[in-house]
Amino acid sequence: MTRIQINASRNYDVLLEKGILQSAGAQIRKALGLASDPLTGKIKGSKKICIVTDGRVNELYGQHDHPLYQSLRAEGFEVYKFVFLGGEETKTMGTIGQILDFLTEKGFTRSDLLLALGGGIVGDVTGFAASIYLRGIEFIQVPTTLLACVDSSVGGKTGVNLAAGKNLAGAFWQPSLVLFDPLVLKTLSYELLLDGIAETIKAGIIADRLIIETIMRKRNLDDLDFLTSLAGLAIEVKKKVVEEDEHDNGSRQLLNFGHTIAHGIEKLSNYSITHGHAVAIGMKIVSVASDRLGWTIEKCSEPIMDILQRFDFPLDCPYSSWELADAAMADKKRRGDNITIVIPVAIGKCRLKTIPVSSLEQFISYGVNN
Repeated sequence: MTRIQINASRNYDVLLEKGILQSAGAQIRKALGLASDPLTGKIKGSKKICIVTDGRVNELYGQHDHPLYQSLRAEGFEVYKFVFLGGEETKTMGTIGQILDFLTEKGFTRSDLLLALGGGIVGDVTGFAASIYLRGIEFIQVPTTLLACVDSSVGGKTGVNLAAGKNLAGAFWQPSLVLFDPLVLKTLSYELLLDGIAETIKAGIIADRLIIETIMRKRNLDDLDFLTSLAGLAIEVKKKVVEEDEHDNGSRQLLNFGHTIAHGIEKLSNYSITHGHAVAIGMKIVSVASDRLGWTIEKCSEPIMDILQRFDFPLDCPYSSWELADAAMADKKRRGDNITIVIPVAIGKCRLKTIPVSSLEQFISYGVNN
C-alpha cells in the first residue's frame, strides 16, 4: 500500500492499493476514529453515509452486491445513495440543491458523512455539498479515474460551474480520506487515461523532473503498477504545494499551469474537449509563448510538446487567441485588471507571472500562431 499524508486544515491520508475498495468500510472507520462494539464488531451507534455517484460509475461500483457497498454495511454504516447523470452539464447549483434536499429527507446530521464515488465532477460536487450541508460535514473521496486521483480528489478544492465559467462557485473543504484502487483503471478508455496523464505531466513540469523522466522511460498505460507509481509521484507534488498554500493565494497557483487556457477551451467546446486534453493544449500554448518571449531559462516548448506527442495528444487549438482570452476573463486567477499565469522556467520548475488582462490575447497569440 502507498500512503501519502496530507497536512492541511484537516489532516488525512491518501491510500493507493489494488483491491482497497474491498476494505473501504474498515479504512473509513479507522480514519474517522470510530469505536466498534465489542459484541458485534461494528461501529457503535448510528452512522449514516451517502454514496454520491453518477449513472455510469453506479453501474460499475455502486451496486448493493459490490465489495465497496458490502464493506460499508459490514462495518455498520447505514448506507444511502444519491445518483445523478454526471457530466459538466450537471455540475451545477441545481445538482447541489438536489443532494442537500436528499440528505435532509434522509435525516443526515453533522455526525454523518458523504462518499464521492467517481471522477472529478462527482468529487467536486460531493465535496461542495459536504462543505455547505449543516455548515460542513465530513466526506470521503473514492476516485475512479486517474485524473481524479492525481488532481481533484486531493487538496480540498470543491465546486460547480456557473454560466460564466468553470468552477466559479465553490469552497475549500478537505476530505477525511482518499481511497484509490488502481483496478478501476481497467474500465477506462485510452482517452480517459490520457486526461490523467496530462495532469501527471503537468506535475512533473512544475515541480519534479523525475516524473517526466519516468514517463519517458516507460509509457505503457496498461501497466497498473506504473500508473500507481506515477500517481503517487504526482500526488506528492500536489501535497507539497497544498501544504504550503492551502487556499490558493501563492505557490498553489503553480498547479494551474496550462489551466487558464484549458478552462477557456473546455467552455468554448461546450466541454466536448475534456479537461486533460484541454490542459495539454494549454501547456503547449503557454510554453511556446514563454519561449518566444524569452521568459524561460531553458527552451521548454520542444520537450513539452515531445512528451505530449508521444501520447498522441491533439495539440492544435481550434480557437483563436481572441476567443481564448475572452473566455479567460471569468477565470478565478484574474484579480481586477491583472491575471496570473504559470510559465515554465525549465522542465521541473515553473513560476507565476502577473500580466495585464489587456496583454493576455497577445500572450496567447505567441503560443497559438507558431
